[in-house]
Amino acid sequence: MVQYTQKGEVENMMSQTKKLSIAFYWHMHQPVYQLTNTGDYLMPWVRLHAVKDYLDMALWVKKFDKLKLNFNYVPVLLDSIIEYGEQDAHDIHSRLTVTPEQKLTKEDKIFILNNFFDANYQTMILPNSEYHRLYQIVQAQGSGDISILTNQEYADLMALFNLAWIDPTFKTSNSELKKLVKKGKDYTLEDRQKIIEIQRDIIRKIIPELKKLVEKNKIEITTSPYYHPILPILLDYKNIKKNAMSDDEIWHLKTELDAKLQTKMALDRIEEIFGKRPRGVWPSEHCVNKKTLEMLSSLGVEWSISDEGILANSINFEFEHDFKGYIKEPYHLLKTYRYKTKNSDIKMIFREATIPNLISFEYQNHNPITTANDLYDRIKIIQSKILSSPDKEHLLTIALDGENCWENYMEDGVSFLKSLYTLITEDETLETVLISDYLDKSKEIKQINKISAGSWINRNFKLWIDEPVKDLAWSYLKRVRQDFSEFVKREPLNPNVELARKELFICEGSDWFWWYGDPNDSGRDNIFDFLYRTHLKNIYRYLDLDTPKYLDDPLSNISAAKPSKYPKFLISPVIDGKNVTNEYDIWNNAGYIEIPDGPVLRESKLFDKIRFGNDENNFYLKFHLNKYIKENSELSKRTYQMYIYLRKAGNKQVLSPVRLINKTKDILPISMEKFHNEVQIAIKEDKLVLLRMIEAVPGDMWSLEDTRLIETAYDEVLDLKIPFEILDIKNGESLEFLFINANYGIKDFYIPNEMVLSVTRPSLVLKNS
Repeated sequence: MVQYTQKGEVENMMSQTKKLSIAFYWHMHQPVYQLTNTGDYLMPWVRLHAVKDYLDMALWVKKFDKLKLNFNYVPVLLDSIIEYGEQDAHDIHSRLTVTPEQKLTKEDKIFILNNFFDANYQTMILPNSEYHRLYQIVQAQGSGDISILTNQEYADLMALFNLAWIDPTFKTSNSELKKLVKKGKDYTLEDRQKIIEIQRDIIRKIIPELKKLVEKNKIEITTSPYYHPILPILLDYKNIKKNAMSDDEIWHLKTELDAKLQTKMALDRIEEIFGKRPRGVWPSEHCVNKKTLEMLSSLGVEWSISDEGILANSINFEFEHDFKGYIKEPYHLLKTYRYKTKNSDIKMIFREATIPNLISFEYQNHNPITTANDLYDRIKIIQSKILSSPDKEHLLTIALDGENCWENYMEDGVSFLKSLYTLITEDETLETVLISDYLDKSKEIKQINKISAGSWINRNFKLWIDEPVKDLAWSYLKRVRQDFSEFVKREPLNPNVELARKELFICEGSDWFWWYGDPNDSGRDNIFDFLYRTHLKNIYRYLDLDTPKYLDDPLSNISAAKPSKYPKFLISPVIDGKNVTNEYDIWNNAGYIEIPDGPVLRESKLFDKIRFGNDENNFYLKFHLNKYIKENSELSKRTYQMYIYLRKAGNKQVLSPVRLINKTKDILPISMEKFHNEVQIAIKEDKLVLLRMIEAVPGDMWSLEDTRLIETAYDEVLDLKIPFEILDIKNGESLEFLFINANYGIKDFYIPNEMVLSVTRPSLVLKNS
């Protein structure tokens, strides 16, 4: 950042700078975690984010006179907050926390060992010596033997987990909490009960505090459809699934009315809670299309938001970013728009796409002061590019998830946010605004005649639809909805119809379809699957109907990228990089694993199929490159990376952890495995540009190894021949391995995602002399 020491220079610079308005817009959402209205929550995320984020994020405006912030609260989340604070709701974690340790069953203790380390290792576990000590015990010995911890250690683990999730500002401002943190270990039942009650006290303050800030015009609160459905899918499923057979009734969801009701319910609920009707709606996942804006306008919604990519498609102007992510021509992105509907006009704003990704995934890995300055500099660079703009008004919208990244920051992002907000509020050429206020005052709203359909991810809806398991989940919903509609026609006055309708609306939420199938994995997909099918079953329960048997079958068991077969025989193939062309090819005796050609994986996966096998001395791999990449000249210019992790079965080697970066805080169990060797492969422009092997060394570290003994050939396919000797696999021992698609070192998906594969090096056969 340039520093000016002369007052005249500063004033001259300011006189030449056009004011830039900034709308910080934080989205808060959690799905339904209960099986029934009165049951315990199966996951603790509403409670834990409530004591860490929902109040803390809003309170920043009280620390800066000039700071104004926008928040989007999904109604189902607010309902859960109210239940925790006012109705003493519990989740499995909190229920166990207030259970006397002597009464914990074996199953309880196994659950604790497997679930009470669900916290960021670097920022939440490592800084606490006792929590870290317990973590090391469980990591070293596993969770199968409950005797690895004493009853007191189980009590401490539960206390420390709950304390780790409380925002650090509350730990310093609350004297009782301060004492509990300082205690460190030897927590009593009364201590744990107190921790949960302090959490409830924090939760009870959220809505009253938000109300006050709304009344003081320091924050604006908007909403999304009640249970966070993808509106374009509910409103226009047939066209979104246009590749489906036209006579397939599954693609006629008939949920247009549901979309409108969910949105109206949300607007009504926010008005009921805060005394003020939202003027704007954040469509779930920034998913929009023409029918979405028509529907919002019919409900009196004044404005909505979507992503930079949707604007680009809508106005046929691509926003180019340089290699550092700086947008080259931001003018169109900094404008507000008016879209004409049948009812009335609706205004639209579009968020800048790079900054949210930096905040969510990148800045957490660096010094918070440095990253705050980096973001401020990015804002100033954008501001410098409007100097030649013919307009006076320019709005930079920074809109993103407001809860899921902060646990990855030191101090829950306190230093980062404090530095960022300080830099912005002390800059007289910048201002933070409430979106409705800005739109009311704006005199330069541009007309937009087309709204391109899509979401913030890849400008399409592929994360929620058009994938085998996702589509099966939609077909379940379709069948159940048909049964519900037929019942309503027969018994429209049945008192349980509205209870059943609520369950149907819950099942239309985006989260179920996000986690089903590829490529996302929560690490708890089985729980999401169980919740989804249970809520479908609840519809039949309320209507006193027999539950269809197919709802008993888990969808989460349908897993892609499992081995299609293991090797038939030992193989000793020629390493020539040639494809398998006939049934007599020796590679047909190899095992193979196929990576599905789903719409999401299509552009990111490096290979379509991986063949594997071995003989007495070597391990063989044949990688079939993704045809879609080879045939697309633009895609082929990217660098694609694959990692192979290998180890001797039985963990008889020095092992180190997988080094790749996860995109979210959700960690698959397979990613906790450790390995002895890592082989890195990179391909760009149809060439093998990197082949590197590293080996584990003590201390969870890795060292570079010689790859000259690995034989390679890359032509039509990529062949590898890796001697067992360099992997330290002796005769009669088994080699375990898995593959990870991880472009730029960021994990996309595991192959397979549930287990390691294995081959066995044959024992030596002694011949008679």
